[in-house]
Amino acid sequence: MDENEQAIQAISEGELEKALELLNQAIEKNPNDATAYINFGNILAEAGEPERALSFYDQALKIDPEAAAAYYGAGNVSYNAEEYDKALHMYQNANKAGLDDGSLHYMTGLAYYQTEKIPRALACFQRAVESDASDIEARFYYGMCLAQTEQIEEAAAQLKQVVEEDEMHADAWYNLGVARLMNDELESAVACFDKAVEAQPDHMLALHGREQAEKLREE
Repeated sequence: MDENEQAIQAISEGELEKALELLNQAIEKNPNDATAYINFGNILAEAGEPERALSFYDQALKIDPEAAAAYYGAGNVSYNAEEYDKALHMYQNANKAGLDDGSLHYMTGLAYYQTEKIPRALACFQRAVESDASDIEARFYYGMCLAQTEQIEEAAAQLKQVVEEDEMHADAWYNLGVARLMNDELESAVACFDKAVEAQPDHMLALHGREQAEKLREE
């Protein structure tokens, strides 16, 4: 294994200092190794040093303007800084450079969701779920976008699948309860709100939703 491969193994084993040493060696041996700069940036981003991480991604892109992973890493830094438009620009560049996987579509969807571009977010989350059917959070947001575009039955189907995979997903239970309430399925709505509160006892929206559903049931 070369230094980059050894560094990735060290990262997976939680040995970040060792990984940084290996990446330094890789850069010293080959200053034009874009992958080493990207991996270095990823570690810095994880360590809470976003500005330094961006400088390494920038260097990687100077070496290889088509380094999709550098655009993706820079996009994540921007997203975490709540600079969603900048994040979208980076994610789009990553896609143009050839990155086309569930993680990219999920993060692009989140950036669109945060900027209230719900139809675009919906399309991204759908692609994320198609790329990786086991991605529960992508499916949750897919359901949320379906609900916000008034596709209630489709939203309920996605949220139901989320809670089948993760019984403690309080937000999914709550939003499934809202969907049931909108369809006047009061018993089912109360049961969903109960599950949300069971998963998260201080879930105020679920507590309020349950109260409203119980009042309607008594009428």
